[in-house]
Order: sequence, then C-alpha cells, then structure tokens
Amino acid sequence: MEFKIINLQPKKLVGKSLPMSFSEDKTGLLWGSFAPLIATIPNRIGGEKISLQFYGNDFMTNPTIPFVKWASVEVSDFENIPDAIQKLEIKGGLYAVFHYKGNVMGAPAFFGKIFSEIIPNSEYGVDNSRPHFELLPAGKYDPMDENSEEDVYIPIKLKE
Repeated sequence: MEFKIINLQPKKLVGKSLPMSFSEDKTGLLWGSFAPLIATIPNRIGGEKISLQFYGNDFMTNPTIPFVKWASVEVSDFENIPDAIQKLEIKGGLYAVFHYKGNVMGAPAFFGKIFSEIIPNSEYGVDNSRPHFELLPAGKYDPMDENSEEDVYIPIKLKE
C-alpha cells in the first residue's frame, strides 16, 4: 500500500461535531445535520468535505471507546460563520496520506492494515495529539459506491 508523507499547514474548519464510538457510529446523523448548512458557509476553500476524528491512544483496542467526530469544510477565516456551526483550528504537522478507493465495507480492512502493518513497520508512529481526517472529493460522494475515492490523513511523528 503506497502512501506519501506531507507537512500539513494549519487549517481552519467549520462544521458540527458529535461524540460516538465504532460500535455506536453516528456518522450518518452527524453529516445529515451538517450537510444542509454547507451552502450557508462563507469563505469556503475548495469543494471538498472533511470527515475528522479526535482519537485517544487506545482507540483501536475496543470498539466501544468514545471519540469525537466532525463533519466539516475548510474556510479561509471565521468571519460571518452562522451561529449553528462550530469552529475548529487544527495544527499543522506530519501526516501520512493514503488514497482509498472503495465503499465503507472495505474501510475496516484498509484501516486495519495501516495501523497494524504499514505504520508499525515504518520509521513513524501515530500522533493522536492531532486529528485524523478524510478529505472527501467535491461533488457527489457516496460511501456505499465501490468507486468512491478519498484521501486518508493519519497524523504521524518520528519514532523515538
């Protein structure tokens, strides 16, 4: 599985967040509440959507461990953002970027390989002090379509 290492610049995001776990996935509810508001967001950069997660260090050990997920878009600044929308600034830093093509059914195996093989066998470790996120392309993104594509960003740091 190929990936590239990038030094991501800080980003300003706006969206909605919701606590959940892998066993109590509320992704559909989250995006369903945010998607209708996207057209009201000024200062938007690009047409992509960003699905972002803040994980703890033990997030892969138990599917009931809670984490916070965001449905968001990038903006140039926070001016005139509607009150119903939350603001988030993410720090820059090193990210491993993987390209995924497929539907949500194949995602667990894809992520499993990243976290159990690719990153452990590299010179990097996961840096959960920063968020993980998926950059969803502009236009119609359908997680059930086996031809859907997205870029997966995993925060990393050099192993000590």
